[in-house]
Amino acid sequence: MVANPVIVGITGASGTIIARELIDALLERETSVVAVASNAARMVWQEELDESYNDAVARWVEHPRFRQQAISDLFAPIASGTFPTAGMVIAPASMNSVASLAHGLTPNLLLRAADVTLKERRPLTLIPRETPLHAIHLENMLTLSRMGATILPPEPPFYLKPLDIDGVVRFVVQRALVSLGIADRLPDDMQYHDRER
Repeated sequence: MVANPVIVGITGASGTIIARELIDALLERETSVVAVASNAARMVWQEELDESYNDAVARWVEHPRFRQQAISDLFAPIASGTFPTAGMVIAPASMNSVASLAHGLTPNLLLRAADVTLKERRPLTLIPRETPLHAIHLENMLTLSRMGATILPPEPPFYLKPLDIDGVVRFVVQRALVSLGIADRLPDDMQYHDRER
């Protein structure tokens, strides 16, 4: 169990299933979660997952370690560096949020919390969802990487031969937990092991 909460920012990029599985995984580990979702994220959530974001929140608020913050609430504790957190994941991370963060633009709580995470040198993991990528996308991610963020594209682990999207999502979520320091390594069944040839 991690004492300080993990912030999960959810933008309007495709891939909201990653956010859902990440929050579930954190709560299963008894890790506190503060979730912040953009308005676009809520629309994409409904489209991709066939449930409303509010329905998901209603399920999570049953857990004492879950908290939801409005994206407009710049007075929320996570807007301040004095509020201790274990880090933040933006899952999925839209190219708009990546660009804003790379250039220090923080007009909402999601981006402000990410900016605070960077300036306080806490773990920040971005799971970008866009393809193909042009030069500005790549330059923005390079800028954030140089500032200390981890860029974790949701790439399939082909060597593990995942059978479905759920297998890929579980792998990406476990990689995110390791990048935050919540887990010290991937589960054994997700590690590459030398096989006899």
